[in-house]
Amino acid sequence: MHYDFKEIEKNWQDFWAKNETFKAKNNSDKPKYYVLDMFPYPSGAGLHVGHPLGYIASDIYARYKRHKGFNVLHPQGYDSFGLPAEQYAIQTGQHPAVTTAANIKTYRRQLDQLGFSFDWSREVRTSSPEYYKWTQWIFIQIFNSWYNKDTDKAEDVETLIAKFSADGNANVNAVCDDDIESFSAADWKAFSDVKKQEILLQYRLTYLADTEVNWCPALGTVLANDEIVNGVSERGGHPVIRKKMTQWSMRISAYAQRLLDGLNTVDWPQPLKDSQTNWIGRSQGASAVFNVKDHDEKIEVFTTRPDTIFGVSFMTLAPEHELVSKITTEAQKAEVEAYIEATAKRSERDRMADVKTISGAFTGAYAEHPFTKEPIPIWIGDYVLAGYGTGAVMSVPCGDQRDYDFAKHFNIPIPNIFEGVDISEEAYADKDKTVIANSDFLNGLPYKKAMKLAIYELEKLGQGEGKINYRLRDAVFSRQRYWGEPFPVYYVDGMPQMIEKEFLPIALPEVEKYLPTETGEPPLGNAEVWAWDTVTNTVVNNSEINNTTVFPLELNTMPGWAGSSQYFNRYMDPHNENEIFSKEAIDYWQDVDLYIGGSEHATGHLLYSRFWQKFMFDKGLVPKDEFAKKLINQGMITGTSAFVYGFWVAFSHFNSLEDLKVEDKTMAYPVERPFLLLVSKSVYENCVKSEDFTEIEDWVEKKFSGYSNIIDIDKSVSQNTYDIRPIVQHVNVSLVNSSDELNFEDFLKWRQEYSNSVLFQEGKYIVGREVEKMSKSKYNVVNPDAICEEYGADSLRLYEMFLGPLEQSKPWNTAGITGAHGFLKKLWRLYHLGAEGAFAVSEDEPSKDSFKTLHKTIKKVEEDIENFSFNTSVSTFMIAVNELGAQKCNSRNVLEPLAILVSPYAPHIAEELWKQLGHEGSISTVDFPKFEEKYLVESSKEYPVSFNGKMRFKLELPLDLSKDEIEAAVMAHEKTAQQLQGRTPKKVIVVPGKIINIVG
Repeated sequence: MHYDFKEIEKNWQDFWAKNETFKAKNNSDKPKYYVLDMFPYPSGAGLHVGHPLGYIASDIYARYKRHKGFNVLHPQGYDSFGLPAEQYAIQTGQHPAVTTAANIKTYRRQLDQLGFSFDWSREVRTSSPEYYKWTQWIFIQIFNSWYNKDTDKAEDVETLIAKFSADGNANVNAVCDDDIESFSAADWKAFSDVKKQEILLQYRLTYLADTEVNWCPALGTVLANDEIVNGVSERGGHPVIRKKMTQWSMRISAYAQRLLDGLNTVDWPQPLKDSQTNWIGRSQGASAVFNVKDHDEKIEVFTTRPDTIFGVSFMTLAPEHELVSKITTEAQKAEVEAYIEATAKRSERDRMADVKTISGAFTGAYAEHPFTKEPIPIWIGDYVLAGYGTGAVMSVPCGDQRDYDFAKHFNIPIPNIFEGVDISEEAYADKDKTVIANSDFLNGLPYKKAMKLAIYELEKLGQGEGKINYRLRDAVFSRQRYWGEPFPVYYVDGMPQMIEKEFLPIALPEVEKYLPTETGEPPLGNAEVWAWDTVTNTVVNNSEINNTTVFPLELNTMPGWAGSSQYFNRYMDPHNENEIFSKEAIDYWQDVDLYIGGSEHATGHLLYSRFWQKFMFDKGLVPKDEFAKKLINQGMITGTSAFVYGFWVAFSHFNSLEDLKVEDKTMAYPVERPFLLLVSKSVYENCVKSEDFTEIEDWVEKKFSGYSNIIDIDKSVSQNTYDIRPIVQHVNVSLVNSSDELNFEDFLKWRQEYSNSVLFQEGKYIVGREVEKMSKSKYNVVNPDAICEEYGADSLRLYEMFLGPLEQSKPWNTAGITGAHGFLKKLWRLYHLGAEGAFAVSEDEPSKDSFKTLHKTIKKVEEDIENFSFNTSVSTFMIAVNELGAQKCNSRNVLEPLAILVSPYAPHIAEELWKQLGHEGSISTVDFPKFEEKYLVESSKEYPVSFNGKMRFKLELPLDLSKDEIEAAVMAHEKTAQQLQGRTPKKVIVVPGKIINIVG
């Protein structure tokens, strides 16, 4: 019987599906264990072999935990809202729901063929109304909450209203907007309903506000910082500008300290914790208020160095700061407006990362120093960001290098306030060695004392106070997209109203176009049926809006992270129509025990999810304020990309454009303007490095020398004749053979724009190679379908684990999978030693060597799985199978537990072997083999027996023999007699457990 992996894998996948083998129960006498993967976005390209790496690891652990007697929850679903589906809809007119469903079908097929033990009965899709009903519900809970700093948690907004009604807001200690006006209880009661709503919006945990956002005109939407790469949109590479828009925001800043503290309670990778710590950015210092001369305005700054306040020589505002337009003088207006316009084209990340470019504009206005009352010029500069702190800094060039460079560039004074320090070349930033000088009452003080005294004096003036600040900003929660969760919000008199729970979900309406409207409204502005009838509590036609009973609905949709911020809890009770989950379900599962996913989500999904979890904990909805005990970031599988190198060549002198388009009979391809000249990597690098393109020009002139009627060839003006631009282009790896030779004809069919390319070299074209992240955009992906077809899913699973430690990146090499496949065939043969490969397992007692092999394998594999060292487990399996094969072991007492050991890694072959061993049902819940130390305890020792220091033979003796007993045994041995030939040895040296040496 041969190893027919195709039939075996299909049969067992069908069995698992039919019998719901991996369906978890929400109550059990077994201990619970919850294993979770970051759920995938179903792209049109489907999975490549890099995607399953984390899934295989989590599946091994989930299967292992079942073997160890746990009730395991291992669910899967789809993060199915998103910009890619919407962009495809814009291009093709096909509804995103249709393409998303097709993509999910592909993903499901691919995931099933890899043998994952997912509980598919719990599948969720964020784009399903049944799912996003509860995302909408959570939004409403957040809207109806405020953050009480006294109790340090979120509370129902009704408790806030009660405080206002009793005492006004003077004693309310809340996380809220900065510009809150004081009012009494009588004032509150006298306010109009709209006024009350406006005030409550300043306290709610989700609120409407004018916010600086990343606006992408081409995509017609706001982008998050992580959706922008090098100043353009990650999707499509479109320009992004900064723009102020009215947006929904989440007051995540209320949880800044708790988000920091919570990192100490979870077992997550330290680099990821560090990313979140830095992103939250806790700093201690002071707020200081500078009055603006000749204005009623004030500039508030936060500084971690209030001790340097006498070193302020200018103020810098973010170009977007609201005061800029108010204080800029007429003389500076044109320059300032031009600078603001230019800055709007740069993303925040670009501005933060660019430490070399120095730019700014003087507003013409001056601030007043709190202590000296001296005028301080107010500038704007793009190195200050509106969303960080107050959007303004007190610039101390002697103590901050960026301020120093700015002052040098614009010839602004740099006063020195540090005793004994030379600042002629650079700023001085060593706080610990600071002694303050030229600073009035701070003179002679070290950093810490000067800081305390400066804060004290600012507080006395009423122009500052000690403060802890966080970099973490409130999260913009609106997107100008169609394919996202609709807000459960309608507007009365411009004020947002929440739709009651019993009328959820508010489903996405149909639209004709997925682009913004002609008047700039989001795509939902194209919907004809998108108004809320408060009488019938239904969505009705826009034409019925009457501002008495029918009102407009919110046109924005929620961001991608909305649906992924609570999916792990919904998995616990995914079909509950009345609650987000039952108390019984959440109390049983509690939280995620093991979460595996990418580190790229550190400051996105993983931070927002922790925020939502803490909010839900405050509201008594969940029992834990951290949703995942342990997190592992799997490394990526890299692909070997292929590249071609060349130059776009354009001619600038023509006699006839029409003549140029005729086919050149001396070339393989027609010549047009411009054309791509492919060269070897070495020629390309030499030309680019030396900036000498003579070799290319010579080739062009030689090739076109007979066409002077078409091209004006003149060596003396060759620099003006050619426009030569270097180009490096990814090539689809499927077009390259094992010798790195490019199939040139297929390359031209693949990239039609290169159909007139000309090879520089005769014969073969050898591509360049480089290891990169496996990605569709780099054309270096390997489809798992092809691997499963040729080698099987078990081979793929083993190979991906064998490549290296889970957390590390590792290169893919398809040729290497043959080793994993060969191992599985060897494993199969262990159980099929009968005639013509028939199944043959004996009931005989195994040899002690076979028991030893088994139990050292049990010990190592269990340790490896517990430590997530899956690659070394695969090596251990290979060693074990080789040893058992050499021992000719076919004993049931060894081969049964071996099948269980292999099961988490290669489940299909393990199930088949278990069935052939005579068992019913699945191997998946059979007890994991128990390691027994006694089988590894050596009872004997094979001694090397030496004569005059030279080893002549080996002798196995019991380990418990004494020195004299060992000597007697060796002297009585016939081989000893042969060596001595009747001589009496001078000495017999015996070291028990080590050596025997006969001297003589």
